Amino acid sequence: MLASRARNGIAMNFDNVRVLVVGDVMLDRYITGKVGRISPEAPVPVLGVSKRWSAPGGAANVARNLVHLGAKAALVGLVGVDAASDDLCQRLEQAGIEHRLVSSPTRTTTCKTRVLAQGQQLLRLDEEQCHSPTAQELESMWQAARDLLPSCHVVVLSDYGKGVLLEDSQGTSLCRPVIEEAHRLGIPVLVDPKGTRWGRYAGADCVTPNRLEFDVVCGRAPDMPLDRETREELATQMRTNYSIKRVLITRGPKGMAFFTPDTPPRYIHAVVREVADVSGAGDTVIATLAACVGKKFPWEESMDVANAAAGVAVGKMGTAPVSITELKQALRQGADNPKLYALADLIEKIEDWRKKGESVVFTNGCFDLLHPGHISLVRQSAAQGTRLVVGLNSDASVRRLKGPSRPVQNEQSRAMLLAALNGVDAVVFFDEDTPLNLITALRPDVLVKGSDYTVETVVGADIVQAGGGRVYLADLVQGCSTTSIVQKIDASGGSDLPR
Repeated sequence: MLASRARNGIAMNFDNVRVLVVGDVMLDRYITGKVGRISPEAPVPVLGVSKRWSAPGGAANVARNLVHLGAKAALVGLVGVDAASDDLCQRLEQAGIEHRLVSSPTRTTTCKTRVLAQGQQLLRLDEEQCHSPTAQELESMWQAARDLLPSCHVVVLSDYGKGVLLEDSQGTSLCRPVIEEAHRLGIPVLVDPKGTRWGRYAGADCVTPNRLEFDVVCGRAPDMPLDRETREELATQMRTNYSIKRVLITRGPKGMAFFTPDTPPRYIHAVVREVADVSGAGDTVIATLAACVGKKFPWEESMDVANAAAGVAVGKMGTAPVSITELKQALRQGADNPKLYALADLIEKIEDWRKKGESVVFTNGCFDLLHPGHISLVRQSAAQGTRLVVGLNSDASVRRLKGPSRPVQNEQSRAMLLAALNGVDAVVFFDEDTPLNLITALRPDVLVKGSDYTVETVVGADIVQAGGGRVYLADLVQGCSTTSIVQKIDASGGSDLPR
């Protein structure tokens, strides 16, 4: 069970937390489009490219997750002298991430290019050079980290095995001086590990392997079954052998397992969401864990928050960060409404849906007392595409439109009922008399209104059509309206209400 502070979002503010991220930075590139045929030259799909974009990856994605949570991030890593480095630095600066990246003329910037079609990954192209840094590169990175450390609350070592944290021929790794200096300053160190040589992480406060990484370092085959007792014995052995205080194993759909000398092992289930892409989920976990530790949350509570963030991350395409608003909503699931979005977060969610080739339908209304007409409108709307967004008049908007006695139910109650209907994927409030601003911001593929309108009189129809979308006029259910229900109740003096 989450502690009440995390569950209710109290103190879930990381503005004053500053984290130093040291590790393998990279540039994540994406190419998306549609596959409509097989090549006549070879039995491979032909992708019609529609969009390209890039984003910070690896350790840089950890830093990007931190700033999206509201924390401050400083980044140390190693790049080449090339266009990919320029692109990465530009995106880091746009994200507000302070960076001290060491440029090496003998390296190329690590790049991962993912080719996507209809929301599925077809191919990944890796451009990388995986070898230890030179003595000069190591000294430059250590100097940068040493300069930044005193102003930070937490350190994250993000090891992707590309070279930054690897040992050189003398057995020297950047991990050792960073961990020692951090502990001299009283700063906790978290590690996202790679490979089997965990000795370089000695003294770390927490190491966060995934299930496969844990199996590998324990010398086990990935497909070997592992019961709880054996897992706990192995975790204790790893902590003892490598002088690591805590081990947090991320186990995909099975959740997380936490091992510490202070308390019995702790297991929590994964937050169940639609899974779009698991890329970058580990970055989200360690970034969220670091933000919570920097805020001085208890470790168990930090684990719960990181687990909730991971559940959000896997619902996004690509290495997309989790915002503080999304995290708060995930933590409140079960008490509040997970389908109720703030506009900024809904815009981001719609972008994720579109990356998967899904179409977005929009309809709107007051939906005060749900009746068959509302159900019919939702069903018809959902049938027009793959994702349905419902714009809901706020209480203030309803009062202006319907009078001071309305709405009968407040906006949170109306949103909860709407979200419970099959076919509704998102609900968003609007305060204006019309949803024009919402439609302008969301630009749906299909706009739905009742057949008592004409296409020319539907608010926002021109915007949707100008963007290549269409307007659908739904059939009405005769005799159904909230106003008539309210009038009937008023006329009967409440005697028609069920007892």
